[in-house]
Amino acid sequence: LRVRMPPIRNSKKPPPEGWDLIEPVLDELNAKMREAIEEPHEGKRKVETQWPIFRIHHQRSRYIYDLYYKREAISKELYDFCIKQGFADPALIAKWKKSGYENLCCLRCIQARDTNHGTMCVCRVPRSKLEEGRVIECVHCGCRGCGGNH
Repeated sequence: LRVRMPPIRNSKKPPPEGWDLIEPVLDELNAKMREAIEEPHEGKRKVETQWPIFRIHHQRSRYIYDLYYKREAISKELYDFCIKQGFADPALIAKWKKSGYENLCCLRCIQARDTNHGTMCVCRVPRSKLEEGRVIECVHCGCRGCGGNH
């Protein structure tokens, strides 16, 4: 399992204004990511060991997305800095900006080549279209439904 952790900043250029406000949250998420990577895998299926990593990756990207696009609490310069430093996934954020993908859990769930039947993942199916009481769980990331409630 290879997870790309954000590099340690060795740049001589200081981070943009506002960095000191979001750095503690990103440091906490990076610490959680390290814990998830080092967590023992005994008794778990291979895919289940990756689920916490996917969740933290999503949480970190969503945090930056919300700050910039929803709350408008950070500058474009700080947003670009976070993307460049690897704190957020630009491809996932690009999908969140498109209609129907606002709650997408991970990019693997919309890649048809990663499914048995060449369609989207079961977690993308709206709950109203599923059998009553059926519990779904994505094999890729453990998501229990990001397709909406329509």
